[in-house]
Amino acid sequence: MKHRRIAFALVVPALVATACGSGGSTSSSSSSAALAANQQFRFPLVDDVKTLDPGHAYDAVSIVFIQNVFGGLYRFDDKLKEIPDIATGLPAISSDGLTYTFHMRQNVKFSNGDPVTSADVLYSWNRAARLNDSYGIVFAPVAGYSAVAPTSGAPTATTLSGLSAPDQFTVVAKLSQPAGYWLTELALWTAAVVDQKVIPNDTDKTWWTNAATAIGTGPFKLTAYVPKDHLSFANVPNWWGGSTGHLTDIEATVLADQGSQVTKYLAGGFDTIGTADQYPPLSAVRNFQANPALSSQFVNIPGGRTTWVGFNFTTGPFAPAAGNLNDPIAKAGRLAFSESIDRTQLVNVACGPGGITCKPATGGNISKGLQGYLGDNTDPTVVFNATKAKTDLQTWDPAGTKRVGLVYWFNTSTSNTAIAGNLQSQWQTNLGVHVDTQSTDFPTFLTARQDKKYILFRDSWGADYDNPQDWFDNIWRCSQAAVGLGNNDGICDPKVDAAINKAETETGSQAITDYQTAQKQLISDVAYASLEYGANQYFIKPYVQGGGGNALYDNSWTSISILAH
Repeated sequence: MKHRRIAFALVVPALVATACGSGGSTSSSSSSAALAANQQFRFPLVDDVKTLDPGHAYDAVSIVFIQNVFGGLYRFDDKLKEIPDIATGLPAISSDGLTYTFHMRQNVKFSNGDPVTSADVLYSWNRAARLNDSYGIVFAPVAGYSAVAPTSGAPTATTLSGLSAPDQFTVVAKLSQPAGYWLTELALWTAAVVDQKVIPNDTDKTWWTNAATAIGTGPFKLTAYVPKDHLSFANVPNWWGGSTGHLTDIEATVLADQGSQVTKYLAGGFDTIGTADQYPPLSAVRNFQANPALSSQFVNIPGGRTTWVGFNFTTGPFAPAAGNLNDPIAKAGRLAFSESIDRTQLVNVACGPGGITCKPATGGNISKGLQGYLGDNTDPTVVFNATKAKTDLQTWDPAGTKRVGLVYWFNTSTSNTAIAGNLQSQWQTNLGVHVDTQSTDFPTFLTARQDKKYILFRDSWGADYDNPQDWFDNIWRCSQAAVGLGNNDGICDPKVDAAINKAETETGSQAITDYQTAQKQLISDVAYASLEYGANQYFIKPYVQGGGGNALYDNSWTSISILAH
């Protein structure tokens, strides 16, 4: 599961007026190639969909379907650019940054033919806030949010006081404080518009399971859902947005056994494997790479997850003396444990030869392929240098007492176990330090890590959306450094917070630049030892054009076509 509850703030990237086309296309065939008569797209799922309700969704499986069935005022295209959807363009924003006025297209309809008006937007947004599920906090900047979705106690309102509709096609949102970042949140699935005529009440969680009531404004609609078996979709005839592309039918089959998925794919029963973050098994990837007839069908693109070694800044031998982040002794210790890691070796061992499922993290902690990435080989703390690492080790621990009894903690999984084993080996070989490794179940690990009980530990983040705010507000702010919160290292650097605060008053490239300043400061602090960036893997048949995805999402079904084969 990649996605999780988001933080309060978000910086908006520049909106573009029209879509930029299909991102991550994996076919080299010309767009003029003959199309197959049958435009059905078939793929397997390990896990069944949890919900198609935008107000409740949080997992990658659900989101991939919601993004094709539902729409909002804005959406992300296949290149992660935010573009208008139901909105006619950018909102008008008052000079004080508190009032947003959105103008809607007047021809938008739900897939059942119901017209979409501003009343539907208000209903959908108020409903998402009331549900107060994983992503309801999208509407936290709007005035009245705390009354509808209080952090404690019962709600005192059912609608956001800051929302209004002056006419059928205008929505006005008044914020509780300036938030130039909020616009990007409106492209997330939580802000999608739902048809209030088909939803009985807020407590109903089954309306989306019925093709007659799973109604959205997107280019596709649900036609059948059999739990734990399959989901079927079809394009919407005479869709208000124009062309729905070439696909006419989508068939998603729940098939938990990945070996069986690959067998069926090879037999022609699936057109792709890897949708919704459910990647093909590593063993099959290796087989495909070794087979000249299949190697071109494996597609590997940057993914929006980064994994790093965390250091405890609140207690233990890596913590700076008296909270002084410039303490050269503690910093030398953290550097030693980072410089002694050969990332190329690590990914070859843990992620397959050449780094199949991950790549060395050399450009900061924000993953390659996302805004805020610093660039290849820009993080000096991850340069492998065993000689310097040993020198830094002696600076940190001349008596040899701090290195005794160190344990690297991680949550149990095949990949995490492989990484931990390689780290242990490299620290022993390159640094001369034995570090024990210890795994535990994820809930126990998460609680202990947030409580700052570990000295050395696995940490990671999978982006919810393409903006650095998603990283900084959740895991590197001083406000998140206390026990029980998401800044697992417990680091608090006022310079980092200052850069974040500045970024959150800005938009576009300037905001990204200031987030990069904050990230460079964390590197200067040796706040972590970045290890690897995740990668998204797909098997895609040669006749599938426009398949695959970007660092966060699968490509839209409107971008995909089936060539004659």
